[in-house]
Amino acid sequence: MDPIRTAMMNNRFTAIVEEASATLYRTAFTTYVKLAQDFQCALATPEGELFSHPEQSGVNIFMGLPLHSTLDFIGRETMQPGDVYITNDPFTTNGMVTHLMDVTMLRPVFHEGKLIAVGWTFIHASDIGGGVPGSISPSFTEVFQEGVRVRPMRLCRNDEIVPEVRDIFLYNSRIPDDMWGDFKAMLSALKGMERRLVELCKRYGAEQVSSGMRDVLDFAEAKARTVIAAIPDGTYSFSDYVELLKPGHYAHIMTTLRIEGDGIEVDFTGSDPQVPAAYNYTTGDRTHPYLVQALLNFILTQQPDTPRNGGLLRPIKTIAPRGTIVNAELPAAGGARVASSARVFDSIMACLNQAVPGGVLASGPGQIGIMALSAPHPRTGKTTVGVVNPLIGGSGGRATCDGVNAVDPRFGQVKSVPTELIEADTVLRVRRFALVPDSQSPGERQGGAALMIELENTGFEALTTVRGMNRFHFRPWGFKGGAHGRLGQAILNPGRADERNLGKIDVLKLAAGDVLRITTSAGGGFGDPLDRALDAIARDLRSGLVTAAHAERVYGLVFGADGTIDADATAARRAVLRKAAPELFDYGPEKEAYNRIWPAQMRSSLAIKVLAQKPALRQNLLVLVEQALTRRGATVDETSLDAALAEALDELSGRARRREPAPRMAAQ
Repeated sequence: MDPIRTAMMNNRFTAIVEEASATLYRTAFTTYVKLAQDFQCALATPEGELFSHPEQSGVNIFMGLPLHSTLDFIGRETMQPGDVYITNDPFTTNGMVTHLMDVTMLRPVFHEGKLIAVGWTFIHASDIGGGVPGSISPSFTEVFQEGVRVRPMRLCRNDEIVPEVRDIFLYNSRIPDDMWGDFKAMLSALKGMERRLVELCKRYGAEQVSSGMRDVLDFAEAKARTVIAAIPDGTYSFSDYVELLKPGHYAHIMTTLRIEGDGIEVDFTGSDPQVPAAYNYTTGDRTHPYLVQALLNFILTQQPDTPRNGGLLRPIKTIAPRGTIVNAELPAAGGARVASSARVFDSIMACLNQAVPGGVLASGPGQIGIMALSAPHPRTGKTTVGVVNPLIGGSGGRATCDGVNAVDPRFGQVKSVPTELIEADTVLRVRRFALVPDSQSPGERQGGAALMIELENTGFEALTTVRGMNRFHFRPWGFKGGAHGRLGQAILNPGRADERNLGKIDVLKLAAGDVLRITTSAGGGFGDPLDRALDAIARDLRSGLVTAAHAERVYGLVFGADGTIDADATAARRAVLRKAAPELFDYGPEKEAYNRIWPAQMRSSLAIKVLAQKPALRQNLLVLVEQALTRRGATVDETSLDAALAEALDELSGRARRREPAPRMAAQ
């Protein structure tokens, strides 16, 4: 590998994909693409390995996405210049698509008759049909409820649109004109990547360009292995839960990180089977960036000049058993899979905290509430569907600095929609959009602040869905003495006689004059709060985000008669308040109580044993056993678990013999 040529080719490739990403961004139609930036473009080798990915716009969660299975399905030998393929099917593509709303296009790039690369692009489509406007409801139990599902098909032949394929999408969408606008932006981006790459081949020769692709992939791999090699060898585990829609129903995520030399194995064995709700996603047989984004972020933080491509994934092996929530099979629903991916991200970070001396990062807010609205447009009267805003929450405190207010590393690429645009394009009035005082979780490095939005419906009845809401029961965890984070909340008509605590929102009808207030969760603190620097607390007090009473309570401050911090008195009070070495993780009282009943190894054992049963039995069996042993309240061991499993199997078998219906599990 020639280092100068590799750097030069990486810069050339990056310029191509950055230009394409900017083209899509500037020409898209829907709010969620042109403002929130849920889209991306990239280039892959003919084999299917992404060798260049942008970083200045769009999302980074699919960096290194494997296209191999999709290209195998299409058949490279059938591809022709001017072809464009379209799909939104997670199952046929073996996880290239992770949920139906991510409509994806591929364009083979030819030079002198030879396939030299494949252009890739996707947008999150704001509506592809299905049971609700926006296509996503957390309570959907099957993919068939979420809209149209299209296997890879040829959308363009010789650069001419195949109208029958295009219309599969447009005829099934509530907003066909906007969808077609996004599609044309994707086609422009793909065409631009092809043109620039062919120009590069004409300038340097196709063999030099292909060699450059291999070199930048090898270079990224080498940089990743350097970072991994610096982490102490060992096995590190962490267990957490995705909160399903119905209170008291949880999906277990078990993560085990095995580090040896310059390689990492990430094992999700012990995670729950896929659920009859929209929290599943498909990741296929290869290492998938949607599973290991936390590791990619860590590598790029340690080596910022590393090329963004599939070489980053080569030292990482994943074990994601088929049929689990992190590698679901047909007919699993997946519209709200973002909540599960947040739990996976934080679980891997918890493993890294144990592996990296000093730790890395406390838990983030663990959710992103993406609100979609369907209502008549305030000017045209035409019913529209669009995203109002993605609502995140403060990130966890970090080893070297505080968390970020209202932003989390897992979702940092998703942008907010301006208030003025929300009010101009929808029937909603934004009464308040603000950071929440005293919501920064205490720590030597405190977590970021929670976000609150208050929306009033100024029109007639409007329909809203909010996907990705979580952390309404189990709090984000603090690390190394840092306090746990705060829970989320959704209130309808706060302060009025008809005030109602909604919990996690599925589908909500807003009457004229209704007010919806959503407050996000917030990430945990990092390090002992009694070690927080006094000048940092003084800065917090001046900002207005931390009150004096809160600082006295959680940071042990003492104020003098003039209202300033008394350093000597504070040091004395902190010495009295300081306790013995805290637990490594602060889960909050709810999860600590649950862990006393369900140790992580027992919850993993339940998942493994249930996964061994027939798919039709799994969810009913898991819920029966989990709820029975939770009600009992004693700590679960293998003996009690096996007895409860046998009893539940007998009960389900008896119902089958009597042809009685099993308990409804659809409301998870």
